Amino acid sequence: MNFKSVCLTSILALAAGQAMADMNFNRISSFATPRNMSEGEDLARETSAEIISATADGMTVVYTDSPLGVIGLIDITDPTNPAPLGNIAVDGEPTAVSVIGNTAFVGVNTSESYTAPSGKLVSIDLNSRVITGECDLGGQPDSTAVAPDGSFVTVAIENERDEDLGDGRVGQAPGGYVVKVAAQDGAMDCDSLMKIDVTGLAEVAPEDPEPEFVDVNGLGEIAVTMQENNEIVVIDADGAVMNHFSAGAVDLMNIDATDERATLTFTENQMGRLREPDGLQWIDDNHFAIANEGDMDGGSRGFTIFHKDSTVVYESGTAMEYAVIQSGHYPDKRSDAKGNEPEGMEFAVFGDTPYLFVLSERASVVAVYDVTDPAAPVLANILPSGIAPEGAIAIPERNLFVTANEADLIEDGGVRAHVMVYELQDAPAAYPQLTSAGADELIGWGAISGMVAGDNGTIYAVNDSFYAYQPTIFTIDTTQTPARITDATPVTRGGFPAQKLDMEGITLDGNGGFWIASEGRTDRMVPHGIYHVNADGEIEEEIALPAELLAVEKRFGFEGITMIGDTLWMAVQREWADDADNHVKLVAYNTETEEWGAVLFNKVAPETGWVGLSEIVAHGDYVYLIERDNQIGAAAVTKQIVRIPASEMVPAELGGDLPVVSSEVVYDLIPDLAANGGYIVDKVEGLAIFPDGTAWVSTDNDGVDDSSGETLFWSIGQL
Repeated sequence: MNFKSVCLTSILALAAGQAMADMNFNRISSFATPRNMSEGEDLARETSAEIISATADGMTVVYTDSPLGVIGLIDITDPTNPAPLGNIAVDGEPTAVSVIGNTAFVGVNTSESYTAPSGKLVSIDLNSRVITGECDLGGQPDSTAVAPDGSFVTVAIENERDEDLGDGRVGQAPGGYVVKVAAQDGAMDCDSLMKIDVTGLAEVAPEDPEPEFVDVNGLGEIAVTMQENNEIVVIDADGAVMNHFSAGAVDLMNIDATDERATLTFTENQMGRLREPDGLQWIDDNHFAIANEGDMDGGSRGFTIFHKDSTVVYESGTAMEYAVIQSGHYPDKRSDAKGNEPEGMEFAVFGDTPYLFVLSERASVVAVYDVTDPAAPVLANILPSGIAPEGAIAIPERNLFVTANEADLIEDGGVRAHVMVYELQDAPAAYPQLTSAGADELIGWGAISGMVAGDNGTIYAVNDSFYAYQPTIFTIDTTQTPARITDATPVTRGGFPAQKLDMEGITLDGNGGFWIASEGRTDRMVPHGIYHVNADGEIEEEIALPAELLAVEKRFGFEGITMIGDTLWMAVQREWADDADNHVKLVAYNTETEEWGAVLFNKVAPETGWVGLSEIVAHGDYVYLIERDNQIGAAAVTKQIVRIPASEMVPAELGGDLPVVSSEVVYDLIPDLAANGGYIVDKVEGLAIFPDGTAWVSTDNDGVDDSSGETLFWSIGQL
């Protein structure tokens, strides 16, 4: 399948899913894992939500928290308002959890070293919160699964390799195996524990099997992925190997396979890319799906559906990755390795529709597929998740789906690990809010910063320096739902992509071209500046800052640009050297007289971190600004639109006393940011206002780097 046909398949699938607006999964709430810590605990400790399960009544979810050595419990009786139920210590590192009734079965790693692995399977009564049993597993557990009838628990004993030895390759003794333990009424029968040997099966390191993920079908058959061995094993109800086969390889065409962290260029190929699957889910008693994450030599960036006899029923190829790209979630830093990196999976039947959920760890999304026909899955939704979704559980009896997102960015001052809840609703899909699906060619995008309104519902937006070698003006059609990127115009100098730009603002020049503000960062040789760009994206004029500004400049420079008459106005994000606390410059440049000037804006004093400006737009009798803090999640306080009377925008001479303009808050953005069911993102950076006063707002997703990759793009109505 060639590039255009694959791209078209992805576009049509996404469009078909969105056309069925009667039923869609939408996120309804989020839960930050530190909320489960006890009073007096150090909330600055790392936490995580990795693998997740749910009680039989679907009212409580249970997740593993490896850094704390606990399982966490959340009450989702009201799924729109998850409540903490605390943590239960398991005396080791929990690696997986599965629930039968109201008993949690937890795989716990107690290994002293890679060469002396050990672990246990622990049963916990979730009512009394008491450990009711422990079975010695004899090795390091990875995943767990339970039989649909609750008759047994199975565990993948990985005995993982030491990646610092032997070039990180298998085999490294001891090898792994699969465990099966009988269970009845919440009690394990450790005497029934069966170790199922899977050595000597794989073509890759047959002496060192590393079982990764297990799942059980309605016949009691266990399917196992052995990721590093690129092998799949099917075990019958009696514990005997009934089939095994290589997971195989995929030819990937027209992908981004270079880790350049500066462009999204889908022109490369990876031939014979091993699938090296992680997650696995039975779809019915004959078919299962695998998530092709990759490890040593592979990662085919999608998923595959097999018949248990080894027949490939469906291969996603690049279709899933293209859907991720079109949603703005492509993780450029992983381009050379595993792309969007599918890892976890879940499957469940909601009503009469079977759904497969594929978790993209690095893109931080969930791709939801209708697998009514396993040979022809249909993309139904792309769901935004927290950072690095690791595990998921479906609760079809309540129309709920829940993800566990393991990344906790506390050391970077970022967002904490989260559990996120979704509901299958008779409603349109709420996400994505911006997509490039439907464009003539595949358009990768992210890190949207400045915006400006054009004609007939068109908005122009620029990306920032995350894509330093691919500065781009995006054309967005807001008359469609979701809003659609229809074109991407490279910003060039001499016919080549312009270098040393950090585009944070864009405005129309009135003649079909644009003025662009570049924030600049002199410690990285990126100058502050203003650029005049024609309709084709070519820079025709470059205006450097005057000496008076360069003498006081700091890293946080121009974060927006607008035009009033012949005068360009640029918002400086934070105080420069000559500014009083909580005062920032609005800098003016007259394009006719070439004179510079400024006024001062008195911004909100921060409660934590800093507060700055992120956008400036002239409209009617006012100039509108985005004023925001740099806080995220529950710590966010200031995300708002303020306005200044245009009559006060009279620039004073630089170097002297600058007048302080008056301002008023006209829109609090925090309720809108919270309304999407996730945590409040920090970077609200784009504002565009149409002639009738209709305003659109966007967020910067940081190029999906230490970010969930979510881009919120929405109209707040008329200002």
